[in-house]
Amino acid sequence: MQPSLRENILNAGVKVMFRSGYVGATVRDICSAAGAPHGSFTNHFRSKEQFAREVLDRYFANLQGHVREALGDKSLTPRKRLERYLEIISGVLADEKWNRGCLIGDFSLETVLQSKPLHQRLEAIFKEWRAPFALCIAEAQAIGEIDSTFDPTDLAEFLLSSWEGAILRMKVERGPAPLERFRKIIFQTVFKEQK
Repeated sequence: MQPSLRENILNAGVKVMFRSGYVGATVRDICSAAGAPHGSFTNHFRSKEQFAREVLDRYFANLQGHVREALGDKSLTPRKRLERYLEIISGVLADEKWNRGCLIGDFSLETVLQSKPLHQRLEAIFKEWRAPFALCIAEAQAIGEIDSTFDPTDLAEFLLSSWEGAILRMKVERGPAPLERFRKIIFQTVFKEQK
């Protein structure tokens, strides 16, 4: 079965918004990349804002697959699962030649002053994204693998916020050094293995 124009537009939208950002991505650019007439966009989406939310949700659903792959692997210790997640995402970013970051981070920088609905959706995404990390960290703390000084939710927030910052630096440097530096430091300090 051939994908619908709606699917083509959404798939093209992810690529165009990664390249041009929310503000820079025009409906014309998105339709051109999708090979769809302009009218198809307005047939399927009420607004660019609603379209961007669907693009963001699609991106987040894909990211959640990576979270499940890493944090759901019970053959690894909780601490190793956290490391595995960063390895998986580093691999995805390497496949993109360090040119593409995280759409959640990109939208966070760009849309919070532009769109209240997107701002609210990003807030919800961060809470949902953080939850499995907090559970994994709590599990690591319960078995003495990670220090219990800090609340697991705060540590999950710290991990994801710092990781997003490392991804921004990676985009500037166009290379893996910021990600590697982050991984090395965080697992030798905040998430260091307890003896």
